[in-house]
Amino acid sequence: MTVKKHKLLVKIKAKTNPNFGLSPSERSVKDLLQNGLINLDKTSGPTSHQIDAWVKKIFNIEKVGHSGTLDPNATGVLPIGLGDAAKALQVLLLGEKEYVGVMKLHKDIDSKKVKQVCKSFVGEVTQLPPVRSAVKRVKRKRKIYYFDIIQIKGRDVLFRVGCESGTYVRTLCVDIGKKLKSGAHLSELRRSKVGHLKEEDSVILQDVKDAFIFWKEEKDETAIRSIIKPVENMFDHL
Repeated sequence: MTVKKHKLLVKIKAKTNPNFGLSPSERSVKDLLQNGLINLDKTSGPTSHQIDAWVKKIFNIEKVGHSGTLDPNATGVLPIGLGDAAKALQVLLLGEKEYVGVMKLHKDIDSKKVKQVCKSFVGEVTQLPPVRSAVKRVKRKRKIYYFDIIQIKGRDVLFRVGCESGTYVRTLCVDIGKKLKSGAHLSELRRSKVGHLKEEDSVILQDVKDAFIFWKEEKDETAIRSIIKPVENMFDHL
């Protein structure tokens, strides 16, 4: 059987009128500042809203938002939406989140028992948000995809957890402590992933400021283009 080859007919070769849109890679830095995404590595100390304010001041723009608030002492991936991209940040809530943390046990517990209890929390859990939280304090169900113990040293348990957006890791540690009948609390927390955004690809606030200065004063777009991604990157995990 012979396969008939079809000839591609091209009516006209044309580019999209730039007044009606551009390929994401062809957008100007000014356009990215009004519709861009930054995978920021939050430092310990400031609130997530303070980070927003600093980014707004660096770029001198009106709108900046973040997805998934981190406590002041927590560090790690904090997605930042610039300008109109802030409206689309909700889509990142559909993605999985990953954290690395240290859980402090209040009593000495056999490591085998600790691992068994932590493993029992994989699946659907019911949580009551902490007293100091931005949401209404009602019980709600969340999914824990994995809870891996990296190391146990004395009463310190180093772990990695993958969970549904909206999961309170602090509450998770308290609930594990209750089941162990020892008590426990979260002493350190770092977010390593939000959807497809990973910590190894994140940038610190100083990098953001330096990149802006290089672009503004030296007309060098290299650094700022590597830091600010087009808003379309926000949907890569869907």
